[in-house]
Amino acid sequence: MRIGDLARRTGVSQRLLRYYEEQDLLTPTRLPSGYREYTEDDVLRVAHIRNLLAAGLSTATIADVLPCMGVDGERLIASICPELVDELLVERARISESIAALVAAQSALDTIINARPAASSPAEPAAAGSS
Repeated sequence: MRIGDLARRTGVSQRLLRYYEEQDLLTPTRLPSGYREYTEDDVLRVAHIRNLLAAGLSTATIADVLPCMGVDGERLIASICPELVDELLVERARISESIAALVAAQSALDTIINARPAASSPAEPAAAGSS
């Protein structure tokens, strides 16, 4: 199938599919005309890439771990390379640190918001000049 067909089947733009190819996440064959040709396996591979991106992994990390991932039906499993679980644990720790930093930033912002002065009443109008 051509890139437009893969884009329709996966809901991923053609531009993003070309980016995945640049990142060595997809390796379509090239026809003599230069067109990319994708297989049915690429439909599932794009779904796996999307799931790993949603899990917080970078495309560079995905390029490292995807060849080591096994498949159970349509589900990815960490089974082929023994070092894969260690790399995923490192990524999980990185994500946990990011979450902790975001929670701390949110708390600091809440403190600033809650420390605002109480709304003051409008100033009394100046008394009119008396005679």
